[in-house]
Amino acid sequence: MAAEVHPVKVTARAGEAVVEVGGHDVSRFLAAYTITQRAGAEAEMVVFLAANAAGAAVFEGTVRVVVGEPPDPGPAAAAFLEAMDAAQLEKSVLARHDLMDGGPHELTRAMLAQLREWALGQWHPDGHQEQEE
Repeated sequence: MAAEVHPVKVTARAGEAVVEVGGHDVSRFLAAYTITQRAGAEAEMVVFLAANAAGAAVFEGTVRVVVGEPPDPGPAAAAFLEAMDAAQLEKSVLARHDLMDGGPHELTRAMLAQLREWALGQWHPDGHQEQEE
């Protein structure tokens, strides 16, 4: 089913935007919006619903309005896990004395903590490095 085309006017200045769709101000419902246009095609606006709007441009014209959804983190997580070296993960986790407390599921908790740190860019190829407190 094709999306309907609506007249749109966006006026943005100093971190504040007024977004009108079909003559109605919808600014208070938006956290963000994007407007794209391919050569020879109608412009498309994707709106992300929330309380505040932001922007830094003025656009007036007709666009196809689409309500956007946040991206699925699954493929990125799968690619990250696929890139992991199992031997390096095991070596790093077994060197972590901060999480080996004898509690339930300590190995799994340590692996998840290690992967979380690596995902956040805290990569130490020689194993876990204790952080100073």
